[in-house]
Amino acid sequence: MISKRKIALATLNISLALFAAGCKKEVPPQPPPPPPAPVQAPAPARPTVTISAEPSSIERGKSATLRWSSSNATSASLNQGIGTVPASGSREIFPTNTTSYTIEVTGAGGNATASVEVVVRAPPPPPPPPPARDDFSTALRRSVNDTYYDYDKYDVRPDAEPVLRANASALKDLFASYANGRVLVEGHCDERGSNEYNLALGDRRASAARDFLVTLGVSAGKLSTVSYGEERPQCTTADESCWQRNRRAHFAVAP
Repeated sequence: MISKRKIALATLNISLALFAAGCKKEVPPQPPPPPPAPVQAPAPARPTVTISAEPSSIERGKSATLRWSSSNATSASLNQGIGTVPASGSREIFPTNTTSYTIEVTGAGGNATASVEVVVRAPPPPPPPPPARDDFSTALRRSVNDTYYDYDKYDVRPDAEPVLRANASALKDLFASYANGRVLVEGHCDERGSNEYNLALGDRRASAARDFLVTLGVSAGKLSTVSYGEERPQCTTADESCWQRNRRAHFAVAP
């Protein structure tokens, strides 16, 4: 009895398996996947460029230096007639007027430009020439004054001392400016007295003035004396005011 049941169960299982196999649909084959898309190369980078001028402002006749730098560039050129230049570099320029410089660079990714302006200033006017220097004779005449004496005297009067002090200062400056300058101290008299007496008196007057200047620091080697007595009067009127003008020490350029 048990064997018959086992046989029946086995038969049932086989029948169910065959039924299931008969109900299963056949799956068609799947197509192969499409090939991967090709990898595109990146677009070339665009070039860049910068330019500067050192200095950017100059006087006419001076020079400036252009400096530029680029990337991704294979060629470069500058305007103003300069033409082809390295992609990065420098160049000395001598513009005569304010000028704009433009550089253009080219590469696989296109081109780029940059500009800089160099300002050209007119040079300042030259300074005026120094005034013509007086010759020694003119400078001496302008800065050194005569001193005067009493009748029949050769000593330096009190009112003559300030004049001689000013003369000493002026002579020191003159000798510093005119290395070859020398001064002749002339002694003069009025017309009264003999020629011989007046020549001797004039000599004493010239020596007194020179010696006073030397005590104030004027180089004795720059001073010499001469007496003209009454031979070279300032005026010829026979009165005291004229005679006073003739009693003097005068300063002239030594021959």
